[in-house]
Amino acid sequence: MDVITTIIRNSSLHGMPRWYQAISILLFSIIVSLIVTMYTLLLFNGPDMIIRFGY
Repeated sequence: MDVITTIIRNSSLHGMPRWYQAISILLFSIIVSLIVTMYTLLLFNGPDMIIRFGY
């Protein structure tokens, strides 16, 4: 909890309302968890996937 308070204090979220801080941190954590999940899925299933780039 102290880490989150320090991050809020040292960022542009410091003067914002409490609900805005919560939504911002929630959105950031959702994006990070999606990136980590996709990276692990790509790491484990990547060699078996056929990825075609084209139009």
